[in-house]
Amino acid sequence: MPFKANQNRRHHIPRQRHRITNSAEYDAALRQRGSLTIWFSESAIAAWKAAPRTTPGGQPHYSALAMMTTLTLRAVFRLALRQTEGLIGSIIGLLGLDLAIPDHSTLSRRAETLQVLPRPRSGAEPVHLLVDSTGLKLSGAGEWLVEEHGARSRRSWRKLHIGIDADTGQIVAAELTTNDVDDGSQVGPLLDQITRPIASFTGDGAYDRDDVYGVVAERHPDAAVVVPPRSTAVPSEAANTAPTQRDRHLQQIAERGRMSWQKPSGYNWRALVEAAIGRYKRVIGEGLRSRTDRRRATEIAIAVGALNRMLEFGRPISVRIR
Repeated sequence: MPFKANQNRRHHIPRQRHRITNSAEYDAALRQRGSLTIWFSESAIAAWKAAPRTTPGGQPHYSALAMMTTLTLRAVFRLALRQTEGLIGSIIGLLGLDLAIPDHSTLSRRAETLQVLPRPRSGAEPVHLLVDSTGLKLSGAGEWLVEEHGARSRRSWRKLHIGIDADTGQIVAAELTTNDVDDGSQVGPLLDQITRPIASFTGDGAYDRDDVYGVVAERHPDAAVVVPPRSTAVPSEAANTAPTQRDRHLQQIAERGRMSWQKPSGYNWRALVEAAIGRYKRVIGEGLRSRTDRRRATEIAIAVGALNRMLEFGRPISVRIR
């Protein structure tokens, strides 16, 4: 939003400079993220094989823990299923463990029904939720098809909706949809994934809808909704007697201007969710490797869990110096 408002004079605006105040701790955290140290606890070894099934049907050989461990390595190292099978096999062999190695067919089949449970988080402090969405490419024919046949195939993509905790940077909610689903319709599914109370909900102009305000108010009546109204927005009929949150935003923008409204309202925090999307695409990648939507949802859940674990090692604390 600031860049759009200053589009005609951006080249005259000096770039901000920040200084990291915890450089030593952050450097150690970055090194730890790249560490290849892998170990299996006694409890993990014991839980590697699936428990005996008590209902009719085939007996699974591998537990959900074994599937999640293997698929997490696949997500972090951006591997195909066969290469993932080779990696987990070499790790188990180097550790001298007597564990069965899941093959690539089993990994693909189990990803269809695997339930990825989020890591439990301590504390009950309210969440300042920041939401946004981005596109992820689907695997398929790419540049080779263009160079070989001179024609580009119709490529599709999926939309990833995420919500992060502004205080911790953790991705606390994620939803994968088709590319024709609008952002506002996914507010409810994102909120349903969060068990803690919501202090504020912040999104861009795509969330400037009455149903978004209604969904947030229904689940968290005391939550503040920080969404920039459209330039053509008008106050509600009850703006003078019982103004809504959107009416108050319009009033403040009319009095101070849109740029001056951003900082006191907390809208500037939305840059953190854009940074989280950039972190996802740098670490995990810009595309989806799975072939079905249910497997893609599992892929997203495992990738989000891996990113959150990396973030737990440490975050930079910066202050603006210019």
